[in-house]
Amino acid sequence: MLPFFTNPYPNELIYSAIARYHFYSGNIDCKDTLEELFENRSVIPSIGIGSYFSVLAEKLGAQYSVDSLLANHTIYPYYASFLSKQRQQEILNDVKEDGKALYTRLGIVAGSICIKSGIYYCAICAKSDTEQYGEPYIHREHQLQGIDYCPHHEFLLREYPITKDSRIEYIRFELRYMNLSDIYEIDPNKEVSVYLAKQAFKLLHLPLHSLSREAISSKYKALMRKHKLITASNRVRQHGLYQAVKNIFSHDFLKCYESELNEEDEYNWLKILTRNMKRHVHPFRHLLFLCFLQQDVDSLIEQSDDTGAFGKGPFPCLNVAAPHFKQLVILNVEVSRDYKSKNLIGTFTCSCGFIYARKGPNTEEDQFRIGRVKEFGEVWRTKLKQLANENLSIRAIARELGVDSKTVKKYLEEYKKINDEKKYSIDLAQLQQYKKEIISGIKEFTYIYRTALREIFEKQYIFLYRHDKEWLMENLPPKQKKQQCTKTVNWTNRDNVYVREIKLLHKQLLERQQPIRITVSAIGRELGILANLQRHLDKLPNTKRLLEEITEDIQEYQLRRCYKVINRMLLEKDAITLWKVQRNAGIKSVCFQKIKPALELYKEKITKRSK
Repeated sequence: MLPFFTNPYPNELIYSAIARYHFYSGNIDCKDTLEELFENRSVIPSIGIGSYFSVLAEKLGAQYSVDSLLANHTIYPYYASFLSKQRQQEILNDVKEDGKALYTRLGIVAGSICIKSGIYYCAICAKSDTEQYGEPYIHREHQLQGIDYCPHHEFLLREYPITKDSRIEYIRFELRYMNLSDIYEIDPNKEVSVYLAKQAFKLLHLPLHSLSREAISSKYKALMRKHKLITASNRVRQHGLYQAVKNIFSHDFLKCYESELNEEDEYNWLKILTRNMKRHVHPFRHLLFLCFLQQDVDSLIEQSDDTGAFGKGPFPCLNVAAPHFKQLVILNVEVSRDYKSKNLIGTFTCSCGFIYARKGPNTEEDQFRIGRVKEFGEVWRTKLKQLANENLSIRAIARELGVDSKTVKKYLEEYKKINDEKKYSIDLAQLQQYKKEIISGIKEFTYIYRTALREIFEKQYIFLYRHDKEWLMENLPPKQKKQQCTKTVNWTNRDNVYVREIKLLHKQLLERQQPIRITVSAIGRELGILANLQRHLDKLPNTKRLLEEITEDIQEYQLRRCYKVINRMLLEKDAITLWKVQRNAGIKSVCFQKIKPALELYKEKITKRSK
């Protein structure tokens, strides 16, 4: 164990701590430092990670371990979450020993982008470190490929001008070589770049190996399913995904970070990332994908794994008549797509013959919900016959089986004729007798109504209704016409009242926190006058003229939502970027492209007005 060591500062690379140890130890030759720390004079210093950590941890003392050094003082966690479990274990073994295969396993050799040949720093961090610790040091979050900004101060990183003269030399930051001036450069992509830097910093602080490529792939699929980018056959809609990503990130931005997309290329990074292939995808591109999905590292951790559009089986049988009702006995679900709505449809088939379907994707609470019953099955039909034989009413049977009364009637008619069962053995003499009694009653009570006649001759009326309805209807007294009470409507007064009410409501709708589209139906429902607006609008000229002025089509409604978001961002002094406006307003990318020119004009106009 060493007699002393310059313990690493927060987020300091172990390389930087060793460089500081070399300086304070008074060693002139770096090989002497290597001998003291690694018991090996031929170790090649590595800025990002390193090797021989098992020896180094032993030298530094019990408060250090291979895992703690790797997790807290290297850039390895930037890559770790996107590696397979097997690769993670292999890298752990590499850093313990000579680390010959380390960078190849990480994909840094074959899959690097935005390579940083030097060492980078943030001027504000350097000032802060000097005030707090008396000297600047090398932050690991500033050395990540693809990251150009400090996640703490949102300041553009600068390259340290001093480079190594020898492979075994260590570089230590010195203030005299650092540019600490506050110079802010104009960067149209700064907002996205800073967001990516902050997410990269979060990756560095995840518990080591808490995520893996296997888990990430499942989480990605669940998130893409929410964006309707997964087909009924559980495949990724690559063309739709490609178009959606292009709508979020400009070609120039992707080109700047060496992440251009070519849809024709079967091995472009987006296809590799979503196909769960063994090829490596750079962590910066994973962060781009998270940004597209409107997620961050924290929400990704909380995201549950993909279980399919309808969850993971087994699924419950929802046949009320079956003894295994609501028990998880259906092993599989057949997924198809509705040709009209394009929604996923899950079909669940039970051994009892009961088949039901519902739209997806589903939540866990939806598993006991039926969208449509395709087949009731023999068990259900047998229960129906049993209940019918108990002389229960149609409604009682429907309640028992959890269906509509019409469904019960439909299926009862399949095995017995309801009308035939209701008929009694007709006694022709009795039929004639009842007819005579009805005729006599009509003659006796000359001005009797049908209702009164039925009350007097109830038995005869019911019998004839069942067995000779046609004769009964022909011989009953004529129906009494209802006297209609007409009421004249003053449409001019009503028109004026409607105009006042609609103007007031329109103002209230515009001020609502949660906007709704202003349509004739929406106004009519709010005021309870929808029927008059639909049927008698020609009698309300002023109302009609006002509605034509204030109602919105879909595009006007989308513009109003976006204007509201822009006004709020201006009020909160937030940078107005159209991609954030689209996200906050909840506009689909296809629709957003159509209104984008109008939004740019509005943004320019309102920005000038605020200055």
